[in-house]
Amino acid sequence: MVSHAPVHLSVEDLTIAYDGKTAISGINLEIRKNEIFGIIGPAGSGKTSFLRILNRMDANVNNMSWTGSVSYNGTDLRTWRNLYALRRKVGVVFPLPVGLPMSIYENVAFSPRIRGIKNKAEIDDIVERCLTRAALWDEVKDRLDALGSLLSGGQQQRLTIARALSQEPDLLLLDEFSIAVDPVTTMRIEDVLKELKSELTIVLVTNLVQQCRRLADRTAFFLSGECVEVGDTEDFFTGTVKDQRTRDYVEGRFG
Repeated sequence: MVSHAPVHLSVEDLTIAYDGKTAISGINLEIRKNEIFGIIGPAGSGKTSFLRILNRMDANVNNMSWTGSVSYNGTDLRTWRNLYALRRKVGVVFPLPVGLPMSIYENVAFSPRIRGIKNKAEIDDIVERCLTRAALWDEVKDRLDALGSLLSGGQQQRLTIARALSQEPDLLLLDEFSIAVDPVTTMRIEDVLKELKSELTIVLVTNLVQQCRRLADRTAFFLSGECVEVGDTEDFFTGTVKDQRTRDYVEGRFG
């Protein structure tokens, strides 16, 4: 059960600022191995800023600073000197598909090649496996040499997931993955995420509270830079939340 799983990420007293102006403050939570951990809240509540810290994207944002502690598998993120190695283990899927300007095949093969894998049969296997896990293989297996940018929006988003999986991460961060995806494709990706949970940990940021209910084992509600509460997802929808603001948001009274 998730409640007994080891802690994958531990966040203590996290405060994030841009140009010295606080964006989120005093975040304390734990994310456990092989769970889907949902983060909900209105725009501007600090959800994306929180994700940026989890694979040290702050290192590429000049005006971003943070204090507190974030531990990944027991290791403080500040001690990672090789951020590329960290980002291999912590994959990210952004709201809009961000494809590399190359073929479908090369989009997925890029990371294995960077890792030094040169055997074509091994790369072929990785490409097929990752595209299959992202529910895309059957749709593209006969046109792997086509540009990834020519795929539909939903297919490009699944290609982005396949590319993230080719890094062999044990933690996958998804930031509003369904913004540019049609409802049918969204449901397909949700099915993929449910299956992937047996292999890795997923942090899901979403403005769609029902999507969070369908997918997340536990959920955190962010509001105005504060983590209002964390709990079992179903509790958020059965009236057993601790804070009235959480109930009001889940029930659509604001957002």
